[in-house]
Amino acid sequence: MPPSIRLFSVFPFLLLLLLIISPTINASENPFKVDGKVLELDESNFDASISTFDYIFVDFYAPWCGHCKRLAPELDKAAPVLAGLKKPIIVAKVNADKYKCLACKHEIDGYPTLKIFVHGVSTEYYGPRPADLLVRFLTKFVAPDVAILDSDSAISEFVEAAGTHFPIFIGFGLNESMISNLAVKYKKKAWFSVAKEFSDNMTSYDFDKVPALIATHPAHNEQSIFYGPFEDKFLEDYIKQSLLPLVLPINEDSLRSLKDDKRKIVLTIMEDETDEKSNNLIKVLKSAASANRDLIFGYVGVKQFEDFAESFEVYKKTQLPKMIVWDGNEEYYTVIGSESIGESDPGTQILKFLEGYREGSVIQKRIRVQP
Repeated sequence: MPPSIRLFSVFPFLLLLLLIISPTINASENPFKVDGKVLELDESNFDASISTFDYIFVDFYAPWCGHCKRLAPELDKAAPVLAGLKKPIIVAKVNADKYKCLACKHEIDGYPTLKIFVHGVSTEYYGPRPADLLVRFLTKFVAPDVAILDSDSAISEFVEAAGTHFPIFIGFGLNESMISNLAVKYKKKAWFSVAKEFSDNMTSYDFDKVPALIATHPAHNEQSIFYGPFEDKFLEDYIKQSLLPLVLPINEDSLRSLKDDKRKIVLTIMEDETDEKSNNLIKVLKSAASANRDLIFGYVGVKQFEDFAESFEVYKKTQLPKMIVWDGNEEYYTVIGSESIGESDPGTQILKFLEGYREGSVIQKRIRVQP
């Protein structure tokens, strides 16, 4: 079975929405050969490609880069699938090590750097790189702003096709016009849909009246329900707060998701985020997070992300878990008398930490720059 057909089978619902025969492009108007292969761009044709294609996904690579070499065959597999969408996404690559002026213009400082250009405007891509997941991730850019779901089975298929990398919002008893503007604004960060028929889903999604907006994080097995008011401010606040899970595991990828969020981050630093003690503490942190949605809660294990953890004065003799409040940039705060969390009644200790922070009983510090 050809690779593209195998990929198609993973996304039956999205492909039903997105895939038909590609539009014919007049050769006299388009200097590029669109055949489902990865386009090779350079300084002579880059700008023309961006203006020619509404959606173009560009790999800025270096020939000597090991990560780039591993990525190349994945892009080769994804390219024909993405080119076959009703709104095609063209896959291209640039030797950024050779065409340094082009790399400088687009602020390339590492390899590979992946960007998707939508009507000429670029967004850096931080999603997964295996071909099937990359296709699933990129189809988000050309999917409807709000999917209209007309049956229980359509809801199930939509959720399955959306995958686990983005939060999913489903409006029950809502007119799509109520969320359409916000769906456009946050399209790159979440899936949005409105269910017209949902006889079986009131039980499965555990809501008891309509209108209701459900936010789910499949990767974290989390769900929340918003019953209004559905004025823009309240609705947007709910959507913004629901873009992240209650407690965010901090790693290189998730750090990028914090860039546009202005909330302070309550960060818990643990020895090993995967052990049983840490898992129990994370459950307690979720309870605190649900009651303090004006803050982001996150956790990191020294074992998993040592360099990052050490930025907050974590040393071999530091008593862990340690809690701080980080501004997402260069400053953070410790709370006087609540430098660490003991094993006895962590919920009360976390509450004391938050009270101390809100009362201003803090010491302001700057993150330690790694040598």
